[in-house]
Amino acid sequence: MEKVTLGVEKREKSGKGGARSLRRSGVIPAILYKGGNSLPVQLSRKELSRFISKTAGERVIVNLQFPDDTKQAIVKDYQVDPVMGNLLHVDFQEISATEAIRVMVHVVIKGEAIGVKRDKGILQHGLREIEIECLPDKIPGHVDVDVTNMGLGQSIHVSDLKLGEGIKVLTDPDEVLATVIAVKEEVAAPAAVPAETVEPEVIKKGKKEEEK
Repeated sequence: MEKVTLGVEKREKSGKGGARSLRRSGVIPAILYKGGNSLPVQLSRKELSRFISKTAGERVIVNLQFPDDTKQAIVKDYQVDPVMGNLLHVDFQEISATEAIRVMVHVVIKGEAIGVKRDKGILQHGLREIEIECLPDKIPGHVDVDVTNMGLGQSIHVSDLKLGEGIKVLTDPDEVLATVIAVKEEVAAPAAVPAETVEPEVIKKGKKEEEK
């Protein structure tokens, strides 16, 4: 797994006002979690935004470089402004090289299913991520699911994954990751038979017979 180093400092300012002040100065507020403990920290917005943009969707180990110490962590979650798209907050989870950790890993669909390419079916995605447990150095950036050989009516389940030695999958093995379904053909409605037009009977009235 790729490792990245980010400079980090303990955060003194707290609350919404403190967070806004930090952002205005080019700093992003963050939290470093370990077990039930949490440590408020702050990082350079430019550096952190570049890291999030580059690794979005990937599980990456981060070396958090404090002035007097270095801690390994992974990004647990992050918050982005829904309007401006600016990074607002990041949660890190501290890890130990010798302790197994539970993490969610993204599922990435690869290839074009034969049931789609040849048989005009539709590929439906199932779970977008799965939970695994392993040592930090075994965590995959993401999980590839190759759908190339999938025909109509076929599915790939969590139980079909082969993630290698030392990785335990915690997600329900019966959960579906991808499936190919047939397109239902719409039966054309029978053309309406136009109703027979009945010409109205025209009654011609002659002149009344003149009275003699």
